[in-house]
Amino acid sequence: MAQARISAKASEGKQQQQQQQQSGGQLRGRFYRSTSMADRSSRLLENLDQLELRVEAFRDAASAMEQEKEILLEMIHNIQNSQDMRHISEGEREELNLTANRLMGRTLTVEVSVETIRNAQQQESLLHATKMIDEIVNKLLDDLEDAKMRLMSLYGACTSDVPAGPIDQKFQSVVIGCAIEDQKKIKRRLETLLRNLENSEKSITLLEHQKSSVRQSCNSKQD
Repeated sequence: MAQARISAKASEGKQQQQQQQQSGGQLRGRFYRSTSMADRSSRLLENLDQLELRVEAFRDAASAMEQEKEILLEMIHNIQNSQDMRHISEGEREELNLTANRLMGRTLTVEVSVETIRNAQQQESLLHATKMIDEIVNKLLDDLEDAKMRLMSLYGACTSDVPAGPIDQKFQSVVIGCAIEDQKKIKRRLETLLRNLENSEKSITLLEHQKSSVRQSCNSKQD
């Protein structure tokens, strides 16, 4: 009987040892799986970080293409309306206009659009800023000089440089409420408008100078 009890205890001890070993193995297995999951998660996060950089670079490249399209269209338009085009023969002007129209058409076939993510407040600010600019543009023909001064005050509200003239404080507060990408687009639009106004003034000045020269020449011949 004593021998049987000893054997039973020995058997029980072996079973407990086996259970402990199995339990330890399971703990070690869970630990190793946890370590592997952490490594995998870290690797995935690193991949996403790299992709985020590529996505931002992709958006920047698309935005640059948008700007390039605007610049090309503006340059073609300026050539078509330049003073040089008015001082060449009709045949040459027609041929150059055909080429310019062809280039403009090819430029317009390129569609590039970078959507800006906005909240409700940013959307409202963008609409307000756009309306303020449009109101001035619609009155350009009424008073060119006044429109230019007002556009310059709007532009001064968008730049970090020291403005040459007064700043439209109301417009500045509206622009600050816009998304960063929209702020850049608003600034570019104002730059384009001011540049076109400057070119128009140069054309008007040149035309007036030419008229004055013609009048002086006619007066000299009469004398």
